[in-house]
Amino acid sequence: MSPPPPPLGRSRKKRAAAHAFDAALGDTGLVDARAALAQGRWIEVRALLAATGDDWDRRGHRFDVLAQEPTTTAWARDWCLVEPESYDAEVLLAFAAVHKALRGKERSDQARALCREAAGRVPADPTPWLALLLLERSLGREEDVVRLFDEVRHRHPEHHHAHHLMVARLAERRPGAGQDPLHEVYDFASWAAEQAPPDSPLAALPVVAHAERYRVLAAAGMEPADPMAGTHWTGQRARGVMKAAFDWWLEWETPAERAHPRCHVDLNFLAHAKSCEGRAAEAAVLFHRIGRHATPAPWSYPDRDPHEAFTAARATALGSA
Repeated sequence: MSPPPPPLGRSRKKRAAAHAFDAALGDTGLVDARAALAQGRWIEVRALLAATGDDWDRRGHRFDVLAQEPTTTAWARDWCLVEPESYDAEVLLAFAAVHKALRGKERSDQARALCREAAGRVPADPTPWLALLLLERSLGREEDVVRLFDEVRHRHPEHHHAHHLMVARLAERRPGAGQDPLHEVYDFASWAAEQAPPDSPLAALPVVAHAERYRVLAAAGMEPADPMAGTHWTGQRARGVMKAAFDWWLEWETPAERAHPRCHVDLNFLAHAKSCEGRAAEAAVLFHRIGRHATPAPWSYPDRDPHEAFTAARATALGSA
């Protein structure tokens, strides 16, 4: 029997550092709506989601962040009762059920049913399929993950969050294979980056794949727990993908107000990679751009305290620079 997949996300040992991370990633409208929802005011959430329209990446990001709050299920149910015709209320309730199922507080089959019911109402919307993909990435079979990724990609070929979920799952194939340059996660990430338009943030996906593969190898004992102690980040493949991604960022960086809603996820992966590579000056530029918007992944890989890892890497980069 194969071992269970290594932990994804924040450290199991030091969860207190979670307060340092905000999943909203600087989306001020989302922050305000989330605060209102925590107080039982879903009118602000309705307005925010209506204004999001068919910006599918931003829509998925906002539903995902709102759904993580412990009180969301109750207020989403209230919203559904008051406005039973509201599609956004139905999707939010389904997304919240997924997060509860991932925490072991909801039956996964009930979450699946809610997502599929929502998906049937607006077939063009990839958001309910993203919720299902998030669920099956952790609980489902590999063929289900692939099928759901295809459902999301059919509706939005460049879906940022969906590609990250797919890379994380693919990286867990053959966990003890060692430094396999032909591992399928690299092929997938390169293919997705090549298929996307030149300005697409999927250009950074090969760096994400390299980080996810490090997570798996380190958990299997194939790489040291300290990413700077091994060779994973200094080999030819690592140097190639990191240079390409950093060059892309320099060319296509956009002002914060017009940036991709999950751009800070990419920035954290790039800063982590440059820190592990020992490129302090390049890492410092990325840390300045990140500002307060650190993310638990990949700083927690393989099972580290993400806040400590982030602050140490930032101090090293800024001090050297």
